[in-house]
Amino acid sequence: MLPDLMAETADKVEVLMKEYLTSLPQISPKLYEAIKYSSLGGGKRFRPFLVTQVGKLWGVDENVSLKAAVAIELIHCYSLVHDDLPAMDDDDLRRGKLTVHKKYDEATAILVGDALQSLAFGILSESTLNLPSEVKVRLIYALSRASGPYGMVLGQMLDIEGEKISHLALNEIKRIQQFKTGALIACSAQFAAILAQVNPQQEEKIYQWGLALGEAFQITDDLLDHFGDTQKMGKRLQKDEGRGKMTFVSLLGVEGAQARLQSLEESAKALLEEFGEKPHILNDLWNWLIKRDH
Repeated sequence: MLPDLMAETADKVEVLMKEYLTSLPQISPKLYEAIKYSSLGGGKRFRPFLVTQVGKLWGVDENVSLKAAVAIELIHCYSLVHDDLPAMDDDDLRRGKLTVHKKYDEATAILVGDALQSLAFGILSESTLNLPSEVKVRLIYALSRASGPYGMVLGQMLDIEGEKISHLALNEIKRIQQFKTGALIACSAQFAAILAQVNPQQEEKIYQWGLALGEAFQITDDLLDHFGDTQKMGKRLQKDEGRGKMTFVSLLGVEGAQARLQSLEESAKALLEEFGEKPHILNDLWNWLIKRDH
């Protein structure tokens, strides 16, 4: 059921993204085509799924959740384009096809990332997103914190600096990944709380749940990078290991990383206890996360 529900959400997100991108003025055909290439036709749309499913805890209209979630997905797509650049992780494949700088060129890839980032904030400020102004402002602020120098960008910088260090402690690896991967995932859960206009305590609790999920997501990525299938993953594997980069797996080993996943799962379930039976889909996410092969 969960894979079907995720696929259904991914399809809805794809339709919304396509509609939005199609409506943009095509001032530069090359830039426009590269934007579409980077963001359509692939991806699990995991972060939008979180926005919609967490939103259901408080009865948020899925149509509203999905539109707000598209903004997060555009930020995620931008991060992948820039992450693949030669100056960053220097990857040739993403989602089973050439990365943007390989398909086009580096300058175009940089501009595509810049464009996707600004488009994301544009979506949240548009009048077609039928929300009170104060809610829009809070969404924009949350996304800017998660994606900028206090979140994802900071994580990327720490990751680059970490490559120069021969050994990192667990808390240092956790800090890097909390910003690089966890911040945007936690923001996805937080988006739902902001849309529902819940109290600060509930928002903080679901945000902490999102951080735990983000760490689990990264640990699973590290495990897949260690022994996954390149064809299923749609990208080059074992690149972190080849570059001598410290990961959860390189520090803890496979069994240690799996044990940490179990510990995170227990902590996350405790954070959702107040919701009773409602979050069963969110709990199911952990089983999917641990067992996923791409």
